[in-house]
Amino acid sequence: MKRIIRYILIGLLVLLAMPILYAYLAYPAEYVNRALVWGIEDVYDYQKFSERALEASDSPFEFSFSLDEDRVRTQFEVVSGMDDFDAFLAKNRTQAFIVIQNDNILYEQYFNGSNRDTIVTSFSTAKSFTSALIGIAISEGDIHSVDDPITDYLPELAERDPAFKNITIRNLLMMSSGIKYEEFPFVSGDNVKTYLYPNLRELALEDTHIVGSPGEKFLYNNYHPLLLGLIIERATGTPVTDYLQEKIWDPVGMQYPGSWSLDENGFEKMESGINARAIDFAKFGRLFLHHGNWDSVQVIPADWIVEATREDPAVDRGEYYGNLEVREPLDGYYKYMWWGLPRSNGAYDFSAVGKHGQFIYISPQADLVIVRNGEKYGIPYDEWLQIFYQFAGAINRSPTP
Repeated sequence: MKRIIRYILIGLLVLLAMPILYAYLAYPAEYVNRALVWGIEDVYDYQKFSERALEASDSPFEFSFSLDEDRVRTQFEVVSGMDDFDAFLAKNRTQAFIVIQNDNILYEQYFNGSNRDTIVTSFSTAKSFTSALIGIAISEGDIHSVDDPITDYLPELAERDPAFKNITIRNLLMMSSGIKYEEFPFVSGDNVKTYLYPNLRELALEDTHIVGSPGEKFLYNNYHPLLLGLIIERATGTPVTDYLQEKIWDPVGMQYPGSWSLDENGFEKMESGINARAIDFAKFGRLFLHHGNWDSVQVIPADWIVEATREDPAVDRGEYYGNLEVREPLDGYYKYMWWGLPRSNGAYDFSAVGKHGQFIYISPQADLVIVRNGEKYGIPYDEWLQIFYQFAGAINRSPTP
């Protein structure tokens, strides 16, 4: 019996070791080591990667304070049914929570050991910055149009598979390229590869495969921002971080230095890696709230703000999204790396959303920006959006004391 048990244990060890051995044979050792040691991403990943610096502005913009924290707390408690808003935020692993209306800070609080100077990682809110940079590059003529085939800028894709000629920049922005994306199994899953691979340029150009028709189906896919980053890099002749510094970071007067995490070959982690302070992420929200205009300087074309955030009426939601949760609970939509929530009379709110509960939420009707950064979601992301949506509607209707 002991011998049988020993053989069973040896067999189990072999079974466990085989996938790891395969991983080391199939992928760079550095990547496998990262996947095994680091595992799932967390809010302190900015400490693990190399980075390219974003410099603070010499003339930082500062929001005015018109603190009305009790009113904010009350409104959130009413719309959500919670008893104690601050306790709710702390319990759900919030780091920063900021509410800005009419350019005035109504509420700014930090939790779980964080403060205004705490660095927070964007995760997928970086995708919304990437979309903005594409809009700027188009307005300045470095990129011709969202309808350009991506192979105009990345011709080696067509050399590997001519079908890449059918994918446009718009398809990447809409998350509907038809490029294969499977999150599992762990080491060979695309989610882990696009986050931890040491050479993201190589990954995006050589390990992408088309399995569907462009424009037909929504599929959240981290290869899309990587490819867009390559297009920005080639079209402008500038590293993406430097382009962000010049086109957005400096013009809006970011108060603190930041960075963009890099792979081992100096390419930005386009899917996730902007590291900054919550108050500076709020300025990006203000920029979109004001239609790309920053104190009389048009930083992003106003028509791009509309194009990037307003729902495409040509999209058949049922066919395009299928049963995906993007449509719940408020019948939302996705447009150019923003998540939209329609309101009545053609109005809508929109939000940049990142893993673990990073939000830049914008409600034009309420002249409102909400920033939430967290160590964890705490509650599902769609519940956060529902709370923000209801709060924006309530505070828009409630009189200011």
